[in-house]
Amino acid sequence: MRALLSLAWKSLLNRKGSVLLTLFAVALSVALFVGVDKARTGAREGFGNTISGTDLIIGAPTGSINLLLYSVFRMGNATAEISWPTYEKLAARDDIAWTVPISLGDSHRGFRVLGTNHSYFEHYKYGHNEPLRMAEGKEFDDLFDAVIGADVARELGYTVGTEIVLSHGLGSDFGSGHENRPFRVSGILAPTGTPVDRTVHVSLEAITAIHVGWESGAKNPMSDSISTETIRSFNLTPKSITAVFAGLRQKGTILRTRREINTNKGEPLMAIIPGQALAELWSVTAMAERALMAVSIFVIAVGVVSILTSILTSLNERRREMSILRAVGARPGHIFGLLTLEAGLIGFFGASLGIVIVHVLIAIAGPLVSERYGISLGGTGPGLFDLGVLGAVTLASLLAGAVPAWAAFRRSLADGLSVRL
Repeated sequence: MRALLSLAWKSLLNRKGSVLLTLFAVALSVALFVGVDKARTGAREGFGNTISGTDLIIGAPTGSINLLLYSVFRMGNATAEISWPTYEKLAARDDIAWTVPISLGDSHRGFRVLGTNHSYFEHYKYGHNEPLRMAEGKEFDDLFDAVIGADVARELGYTVGTEIVLSHGLGSDFGSGHENRPFRVSGILAPTGTPVDRTVHVSLEAITAIHVGWESGAKNPMSDSISTETIRSFNLTPKSITAVFAGLRQKGTILRTRREINTNKGEPLMAIIPGQALAELWSVTAMAERALMAVSIFVIAVGVVSILTSILTSLNERRREMSILRAVGARPGHIFGLLTLEAGLIGFFGASLGIVIVHVLIAIAGPLVSERYGISLGGTGPGLFDLGVLGAVTLASLLAGAVPAWAAFRRSLADGLSVRL
């Protein structure tokens, strides 16, 4: 077997030009297949690690996926809000241990602004129950303090003490409506690889303060005449909020609590379990994932067929080589094994190269993807899936190589020694 393997290897080296092209085709097809799986796994892990330790997310009645997307991932907008008195009733429930109110709607140069209170920094967790940490500065103390995420600081070059202006709505223009109420960066959060990194955090009272004069939905020209000192003297308790993160005193009551909130006789509410909502999200995207994986499998099939084509096209040119091997003592079984091993080696090294390419790209682009999109690829290193792909491609290549090997097996000794006119 060792002698046959050595002969197959030398035979491939003798035809290295065509072999390298075939090997590269296999590598690209395997890289696409493995890359798609790594991206899918990384996206799921990144989404799953965005929030942890929160038992319920409560908002106005809407789809569970929509509530999850706008409250956790800052995607989209709420169709309605929760009144402040209703929030106070939720926070006072005996089965709820803590709550984090959030208010969304404004932005700063393309980054979402989130209004909340100090319980956000205490109770919001990500990853494996990792708390938020300050890289610089401190939480907001003053009415017009802001705590920014790591990406906001990095991309805009902000430091503690930088003055920033919020925009009304989700416009990306610098200063659109709230330029008369500037904020000061009081702290910068450590990177989390989640949407927190791309968020500007202010107090709920600050959200109310900057909207003094916006009661009609548009800016009242007289609002600029109201001084900041005057605004500080107002009752800045918000009238409504966007959603609530809640933690329960006992995990076993989660279903009962959710049912009671969803059937609330007062203001209509909707409570979702983050894990279940994520499962619904993946069920929506499952069809697209399967379609993408199917395309990748077909690409691998094309790579395996290229091995078959390469060996078949060279078979007629190697008639004399096969006959000489037979003449020096090689049996038909040896010829069959030689061609099959050649195909298997191309498949094995091609698949190995493809897997290496993917992991090199992950090592290079992983930090950038994590910072920019919040998708962590850290848990997508080499594993059983990669070994399975390597084994499957090698086996498929061996089976593909059996076709030309059988054709060579059936040829007689004299076939390659005779002269064809």
